Amino acid sequence: MIGFIRGKLSFKHPPQLQVEVQGVGYEMEAPMTTFYDLPKIGESVILHTHLVVREDAHLLYAFTRLSERDLFRMLLKVNGVGPRVALAILSGIPADDFACCVADGDSARLTRIPGIGRKTADRLVIEMRDRKLPIDGLQDSDPSGTGKASTSEDAIRALVALGYRPADAAKAIRAVADQGLSSEEIIRQALQTFSGGSR
Repeated sequence: MIGFIRGKLSFKHPPQLQVEVQGVGYEMEAPMTTFYDLPKIGESVILHTHLVVREDAHLLYAFTRLSERDLFRMLLKVNGVGPRVALAILSGIPADDFACCVADGDSARLTRIPGIGRKTADRLVIEMRDRKLPIDGLQDSDPSGTGKASTSEDAIRALVALGYRPADAAKAIRAVADQGLSSEEIIRQALQTFSGGSR
């Protein structure tokens, strides 16, 4: 498995891009959110990747955010969702907003994404409701994986350990995570956002 690629951006034309690594050009596909973050042609870039092996091709998908790659992998496990549909979802809605749609059961918003019908949207909400969805800004973007977990991620883990659904925990944390609070303070404020019996 190819976890990440570091090299020089040599081509970008949505949904395709190419990164040169020591004389080898890696062709990849990426969601629009990744293209928004790409540097200019010729500049260095680091991309998290996912390899899909088919009988007729090895396809590499690229993401600037680790949370988006993780969500892409989760989407591929949903019945009827392949790489193309997963890219469309990531292009049509930020990862943290997708998590909120799942937590709220808002399949109607997901149907606004091109290529996502009502049945697929309902299936996404049902199948991903109890999974720990990756949230932008709550995961270390360092491909080496040496960074420490953020206070927000710690708080989410704590709420899940208390019995709250992962999507609900992520939504509650997101509402208070940008206030520069400690994990304990974030948990305390997030718990206040839950009404009684919302576990």
